[in-house]
Amino acid sequence: MTHAHELSALELHSAYRDGSLSPVEVTRSLIAHVQLWEPHIAAAWAFEPEVALAMARSAEARWQSGQALGALDGVPVTVKENIATRGHAMPAGTAATLLQPLPEDAPPAARLREAGAVFLTKTTMPDYGMLSSGVSSFHGITRNPWHLGMAPGGSSSGAGAAAAAGYGPLHLGTDIGGSIRLPASWCGVVGFKPSNGRVPIKPPYIGRVAGPLTRTVTDAALMMATLSLPDARDSTSLPAQTLPWSEGGTDPGRTLRGLKIGLWLDAGWGLALDDEIRLAVEAAARLLAAAGATVEPLAPFATREMADGINRFWRLRSWLDISALPAAQREKVLPFIRQWVAEAEGYSAAQAFHGYSQIGALRDATAAACQQHDFVISPVAPVSAFPAEWPMPTNDPLRAMEHIAFTLPFNMSEQPAISVPCSFTAGGLPIGLQIAGRRHDDVGVLRVARAFEQLRSPLKAWPELPD
Repeated sequence: MTHAHELSALELHSAYRDGSLSPVEVTRSLIAHVQLWEPHIAAAWAFEPEVALAMARSAEARWQSGQALGALDGVPVTVKENIATRGHAMPAGTAATLLQPLPEDAPPAARLREAGAVFLTKTTMPDYGMLSSGVSSFHGITRNPWHLGMAPGGSSSGAGAAAAAGYGPLHLGTDIGGSIRLPASWCGVVGFKPSNGRVPIKPPYIGRVAGPLTRTVTDAALMMATLSLPDARDSTSLPAQTLPWSEGGTDPGRTLRGLKIGLWLDAGWGLALDDEIRLAVEAAARLLAAAGATVEPLAPFATREMADGINRFWRLRSWLDISALPAAQREKVLPFIRQWVAEAEGYSAAQAFHGYSQIGALRDATAAACQQHDFVISPVAPVSAFPAEWPMPTNDPLRAMEHIAFTLPFNMSEQPAISVPCSFTAGGLPIGLQIAGRRHDDVGVLRVARAFEQLRSPLKAWPELPD
């Protein structure tokens, strides 16, 4: 039990089935593990050990009576705090929120609860989820377990840090422009952004999805089998389907042979790509090609006009929300966010409409560029992890989106995309490989990601608890 935090969800399910471990034993061990890590990384919020243990006892009773609910029964999960769980408030990362307990679970949390998963803790996020860091006016600063001086990414910052630190095997995040894949890349874990509508969510919004952060692709697929179950509260969700989520064998060549894969190394805008990251992605491309895939360069397809337009639209949306707050509450919002939205006060209707129209322009450009390939591989981010105290990699509210050029297109095009650990920088920071597929080919993306996971060289051991 000293290494319960290292076990995958699949391994826990097997251990519960043969009786070698119990949900209560595992949950107790993880509670102690979280308590040791939390002073260093601050990834947890609404951490309630007794509630988690009560859920674990119920799961244990089901296993003992032969009435286990399935693959996730008794398996610990964490849930990002902007995904509603009944009885908890939703701060949305900002001190400006008036805290009120919510009456029901949002769809992803409801599916996990119905499956018998143990809610170990909620996880942190930055103000309104509009930062790619762990800087929050409500939670403080969440840090990267690989290097405490560095950011874990965001906005699923606590989920990424928790996955890397071993707060159980399964973590639930959200992604509207890279908020699952960026922390997954910078924390060295797997982060899957499913096709829009694949996982019912409340409230739905353009580009917004919920999905898993895990240590293995297999666990991400296992989690998706539950998260993708239907919920009528999401009017944008896809029709319910029974999909072979765990499909994919032990032969990467069989998976990859004959596939046409685009290698996308120039996003067309944003920060310049670091040489270390370029080399890591090119090395991954060679592995896929050696296993039988055809890998061809993919030219840039997004433009500065698209990026700036979406930035204006998001600024305006956030300015409307923040300006509607009472003055005292508004002052509590992180200054970086207030600076980012300030310009939107003067936007015209024409500017707002043009900004919104760029969502469609980017969607069409992305879908057209990817159509000639079965899958597209790229960096997740052009840079590695940055100082923990910075809200964004640029640390500049006027250049806030410069790091999401590789992730944003797949939110707007509604295509599935995953970050898989790829390599490390010379300084020991993780590098993620992004694999994107055609719209609705979620299973295919997971299958290719699993094949790459089997092909790559062994990675570094997981971070150790700081002295």
